[in-house]
Amino acid sequence: MRRITWLGHATVLIETDSGARLLTDPLLRGRVAHLRRHAPAPPDAAALGALDAVLVSHVHHDHLDRPSLRTLAARETEVVLPLGGRKLVGGLGFGAVREVGSGVRLRAGAAEVEVVPAWHPTRRWPRSPQLDALGYLVEGIWFAGDTDLDERMGELRGRVEVALVPIWGWGPSLGPGHLDPSGAARAVALVRPRVAIPIHWGTYLPYGLARRHGGLLTSPAGDFATAVARVAPGTRVETLAPGASFELP
Repeated sequence: MRRITWLGHATVLIETDSGARLLTDPLLRGRVAHLRRHAPAPPDAAALGALDAVLVSHVHHDHLDRPSLRTLAARETEVVLPLGGRKLVGGLGFGAVREVGSGVRLRAGAAEVEVVPAWHPTRRWPRSPQLDALGYLVEGIWFAGDTDLDERMGELRGRVEVALVPIWGWGPSLGPGHLDPSGAARAVALVRPRVAIPIHWGTYLPYGLARRHGGLLTSPAGDFATAVARVAPGTRVETLAPGASFELP
């Protein structure tokens, strides 16, 4: 039984048929710089249990969060991240650090993980080098990371049962390289998964904006489901609340 548990933002626990336990882009804090978490608090490291690997899609602060990673670091856990990112997780205590590029296949516990491209401009700091953004494909589950729409997503068609698709962000507007609900639905139409689960929405807002922009904590999911029904009617949308799970036979 494969189980997908969305913990908020782009943090997803993937439990595979082979017994592997993988966590994507952990962001587990109530406050991150100017952002406040509006979703329920995620489980702590002890409650999450042992992890075979942490999969990091890119090095932006809301995806590679050192304080969150530090709480998860263990000798039995590997962290996987884009080429050039090793120094950003140095000293945290993971048993291994693996830098990867698109096209690489690796073992994470008992699961095979394929690294796939994402289309997202990525610098840790304004003057730091630009690094790749990545997605990951694990036993038919595609974690898209942060990405813009690209026709090359269609190369995944026929290989994805469940798509974990970003549909918004953490503020009232989106910068370059992000999908809104309409763009995310078009990505689903290219890939044609059996199920699409929206992620990267409904979790964080900048302090002081909840009264004026609180609708962004709920509206993107409904807009995404409506758009998928229009452009990809063969795909079922499963909207999860943070902490909820979806199971595949």
